Amino acid sequence: MRLPRPTGKGIAWIRQLPDRLGTRGLLGTAAVVVVAVVVAVIAIDPFGGGDNGETRVVTVAVATDNAQQAPVGTLGFPLVATRNTTRISGPDPTADAAAAALATHPPAPNVNPPQAAVLVPDDLWQSGIAASVLAGPPNRMPVLVSGKSSVPDATAQALVQLNPSGAVTAGRTAVFSVGGAAVPSGFRAGKLHGDTPAEIAGSIDELRQRLVKSEPQHILVVSSDEPGFAMPAAAWAARSSDPVLFTGRNQVPSATLAALRRHAAAAVYVLGPESVISKAALSQIARVSASVQRVGARGVAQNSIAFARYTDGTFGWNINDPGHGMELANSDRPLDAAAAASLASSGMWGPLLVTDTADALPPDLRSFLLDIKPGYATDPTRAVYNHVWLMGDATAIGGEVQAEVDELAELAPVAETAPQGASPGALGQSGGAESEQTPAPAPQKGKK
Repeated sequence: MRLPRPTGKGIAWIRQLPDRLGTRGLLGTAAVVVVAVVVAVIAIDPFGGGDNGETRVVTVAVATDNAQQAPVGTLGFPLVATRNTTRISGPDPTADAAAAALATHPPAPNVNPPQAAVLVPDDLWQSGIAASVLAGPPNRMPVLVSGKSSVPDATAQALVQLNPSGAVTAGRTAVFSVGGAAVPSGFRAGKLHGDTPAEIAGSIDELRQRLVKSEPQHILVVSSDEPGFAMPAAAWAARSSDPVLFTGRNQVPSATLAALRRHAAAAVYVLGPESVISKAALSQIARVSASVQRVGARGVAQNSIAFARYTDGTFGWNINDPGHGMELANSDRPLDAAAAASLASSGMWGPLLVTDTADALPPDLRSFLLDIKPGYATDPTRAVYNHVWLMGDATAIGGEVQAEVDELAELAPVAETAPQGASPGALGQSGGAESEQTPAPAPQKGKK
């Protein structure tokens, strides 16, 4: 895909700007320096292809820690990036989801549009995490965010550009509305109902089954009360097509148990420490499942790292070496996990990492990124590389954090990578990782 020549030259100049100014020039020492660039894009849409020219002005903030001084491009589409990071700099998950959808499904001539999109309500983060199972292969339905009574402009514009063709296996439905999310006119819509997060997740699981027409190998059960601990499930669901179900700390909802009985042969993985999902809840799951395994750690950052490192047969990311894509989101914006689901299952596939602060990179995340920092012995062009998508503007992830993540992901001579971070085993201990297997009793008749 080629951008129009003026656009391509403008974007190339912008991307070189951090190198021209240097890190200090961008971020400063006592205060953050804001560099704004205005790009005139001559196109009908951000990707061009129209016959009648239309000038679109896009203002992009290169670096700022002040949200009021952080304008972004149309739908937050990332025009400015560092060497190893790309920021989708929306002011909220609605804008981030629209931008990510267009980044992973760029509209262009002779490119098939997605079959459908999924709309989730902006006040129900659980629906976004559960719907992420539809974002990856084979369905590849981007997850967008809507209101209950109206459709945000960013979402409406994204849908127009995505122009979903309609899912053949679902009656040509072009938009699936989850939990009462509003749908713009002009699209054939299907509704997924449920009064609770567990019921909505069950409805999404049933839709996944109709679309994929195969049983899942694994199921993820996450907390319906602690979003920061549940967020990493969204990326894995998109990558694997493993459904996500919800539980309380001590009580597993009946809708979740019903879904587990439908897939009694699937291995179940509970994401989160005992303080989030108790042993009592694991025992309830074990009564209706083939096996139950806990993956997690104390603290949202540590929990996301433990899940990124985890592997058990065909389940788990197994990110214990360099050469991967990742996403980074703030636990205060859980719907950013759904926005990032398409990014996790295309391009440089990889897990979602979670931070609980915008102004500093948690030490455990720094150690993890240092541990998998790519290096080379003689030829950097034959090396592997890391890339990190940052979800949200500077109120979610600050400019200094982006600079630090970029440096940790930068390819370096092997001599510079010698002081590694914690090893996979040591990280689990220092981060409070928990791994607990609960053998399940033989399924009883009538419980499948």
